[in-house]
Amino acid sequence: MAPRISVIIPCYNERRTIARVLQAIHDQSVPLADLEVIVADGMSDDGTREVVAEFARAHPQLKIRLVDNRTRSIPAALNRAIESSSGPVVLRIDAHAIPYPDYVERSLQALERTGAANAGGLWEIQPASGSWIARGIAAAAAHPLGAGDARYRTKGQEGEADTVPFGAFRREWLDRVGHFDESLLSNEDYELNVRLRKAGGRIWLDPSIRAIYFARPDLPALARQYLRYGFWKSRMLVRNAETLRWRQALPPLFVLLALGLAAAGLAWRPAWLVLGVQLASYASATIVAALGAAIARREAALILGFHLAVWTMHLTWGAAFLWGTFTWLVGGRLDPRRA
Repeated sequence: MAPRISVIIPCYNERRTIARVLQAIHDQSVPLADLEVIVADGMSDDGTREVVAEFARAHPQLKIRLVDNRTRSIPAALNRAIESSSGPVVLRIDAHAIPYPDYVERSLQALERTGAANAGGLWEIQPASGSWIARGIAAAAAHPLGAGDARYRTKGQEGEADTVPFGAFRREWLDRVGHFDESLLSNEDYELNVRLRKAGGRIWLDPSIRAIYFARPDLPALARQYLRYGFWKSRMLVRNAETLRWRQALPPLFVLLALGLAAAGLAWRPAWLVLGVQLASYASATIVAALGAAIARREAALILGFHLAVWTMHLTWGAAFLWGTFTWLVGGRLDPRRA
């Protein structure tokens, strides 16, 4: 029997979590005969491939295929998986996220009920470890100050959305607009949803579709993540400037203003006072939010962890966005990724 749903998983060195992800897919409420799983692996060297192979041997009733992603980028992994899949619905799950047992069933129901091109749900963001900073990062990632108006992080209402995490796509729509853009090393999901919406498709957020998402475990990992997000968001916006949202504009504007005031202070000292007011105002807002999170979760350590996480997110994202924009402006003609 041909599968109805192709679950695609981009993966690289995820030995710690990949078996849990595969087990969660195996335990879905839909019949196993309706599923196939394509793991697109970036040539992992930590034992991930062996874990996938062993799981497949132990669970022969679930069709699992491992395909190579030699370019080791997320959009390339997704495209190699799509090319190797056959179901009329393509459902993405990442290797560090655990779908609820009814995730696939509710995704299918949302597609059928709404006629959407892509349907997705909410992230339940959890810390990657038990450390105080990991808990602070998870709390910040789920807070409006860290997530902005990203409804899938903040328990938004059901309805049309700009984007959803992961997503369940009708293959006919992927065939119509094309697959993931491999010239974007991040924000590839948002860009695909832009093309779907421009072609007349709807992106649907259904809060009953839930997955546990593990946030980054420490500040260096969080900084690397948001540097990548900010840089590639700027490159995506070169082609789709109309999709810029206020939550995306604020961090680069904040960083640009701070840099401008710091430079102006070399010639006009009062600029440094204005810079001090800017930083103090921002620090006050983040401290208040951190206190609120600590009180709500009854965890005093969040006062510092939340605060540090938000600063890391905003400053790295904003700086990377500015750098991506600047390098495009000055070197775009030499950059093959320029639109």
